[in-house]
Amino acid sequence: MKDFAQLVAEARTFGWRLLTPGNALSQRVVHASFWAFSLRVVDRLFGLARTVVLARLLAPSDFGLYGIALLALSMLETFSETGFNAAIIQKKGDVKPYLDTAWTVQVIRGWLLALLLLVIAPYVAMFFGEPGATSLVRALALVTVLRGLVNTGVLYFRKELEFHKEFLYMFSGTLVDMAVAIPAALILRNAWALIFGLVAGQFVRVVVSYFVHPYRPRFRLERTKARELFRFGRWVFGSHLGVYIATHGDDIIVGKFLGAAALGIYQLAFRLSNTMATEITEVFSMVSFPTFSMLQEDRRKLEKAFVRFLEATLFLSVPLTGGFLVLTEDFVSIFLGSSWIPVATPMKILAIAGFLRSVAATGGPLFRGVGKPHLGFWLVFSRVVVTFSLIWFWVPKWDVSGAAAAVVVGFFVSIPYWLFASMKVAGLRFQQLVSTLLPSLVAGLVMAATLGVTKWVLSPLDVASFMVVGFLSVASYTLAFLLFCRWTGRVPLGIQMPRAKGGRRCPPLEM
Repeated sequence: MKDFAQLVAEARTFGWRLLTPGNALSQRVVHASFWAFSLRVVDRLFGLARTVVLARLLAPSDFGLYGIALLALSMLETFSETGFNAAIIQKKGDVKPYLDTAWTVQVIRGWLLALLLLVIAPYVAMFFGEPGATSLVRALALVTVLRGLVNTGVLYFRKELEFHKEFLYMFSGTLVDMAVAIPAALILRNAWALIFGLVAGQFVRVVVSYFVHPYRPRFRLERTKARELFRFGRWVFGSHLGVYIATHGDDIIVGKFLGAAALGIYQLAFRLSNTMATEITEVFSMVSFPTFSMLQEDRRKLEKAFVRFLEATLFLSVPLTGGFLVLTEDFVSIFLGSSWIPVATPMKILAIAGFLRSVAATGGPLFRGVGKPHLGFWLVFSRVVVTFSLIWFWVPKWDVSGAAAAVVVGFFVSIPYWLFASMKVAGLRFQQLVSTLLPSLVAGLVMAATLGVTKWVLSPLDVASFMVVGFLSVASYTLAFLLFCRWTGRVPLGIQMPRAKGGRRCPPLEM
């Protein structure tokens, strides 16, 4: 009874540490990671629920039309990326004098993109052979204007690792998006429901950004400050451009050659198979970038921090990838319905791409954090070259599965560059890297065996048995991970549970 009470006290102490930031950098990183991860999990769970519901109400062609509109929007936003936000987060010292210039450029950019969307809308629809996309593309002009009006003060949330405030700002838009899109789909039964949800969510985020941070930007452009931010931001722009081509170029090719329905299937496959793995990466990128910026002059702590973030990324990405590979057909038939059966094969292929992407993406925040964003640019560039050397030939031959396979090969080829550059920048030894990979990979094999056996026993799966299989696989993975760490003498994820009063206190994670 005494041991149980002590365990409860330890858990309570650890939980309080997660909810309240301490003064030490390691405590702030754990606190920020908890809130950033909570934001992404809640955000994507709502997004997944929204996708599943809307997939029941709308046809693949509706998702395809919406996807065409988003491609036009994301293309213009990427080609006009300034990189100012990343430059402000990475910059040391007081960044307040730069916020007005960054906001002014952001507002001007938003209005210019809105005008461009109004002009190019019919040409985008003509390119894809979908006249119905014209009005949808034009409607998204409002989104670019709204994004330009967001309070630049919210950059402090990431710079200072205050992600509990970021949670409120971001989730407000997600909640409104879902609350508007689903009723609109019930009424309209077309792609406009998705547009209305996106616009409403962005409007709420603009409003909330001024409530959660007291800074009030003014329309003021200082050329010297703009040039200073651009010197760093140009490499961020290059990386974002490469990421856009790598992640949306395949959408363009699929939409052009195979049509809106095939594009809807491909984009849904990518979204479902990559959402959790890549969103986990995004969480750690949000936290690790400012962390690495703070540690860029301390090589020893930088190395330790990179290892911890890589280990945490693998710990979460491996089981998600394995789950998608084994349970894809069951998930599609149970939750999406028979009209979405063609999505299963590309989902499996893209799940592998999601895992490789989550691993390679740990390099980007590291390179930007130490002031070497050009390394991230070349990492993305290598992937783009390989992917688009293959996709032109594989899409006509294997349809959406060919596009998915080209994406996987592109990510796979970029891994050696990530390995070499990350080890060099972080001062990491190859043996140390292998020891970081092993716990998650071994636990993943145990989970795969558990998945196979439980699926065979409970087959055919319904909603209840699907949940049981998922729970057992997660439990087996976690147990195998902890047992392997104990057997090898590792500290799981580098985090020691703090002891309650009267117990032995383990040393905290150093950063």
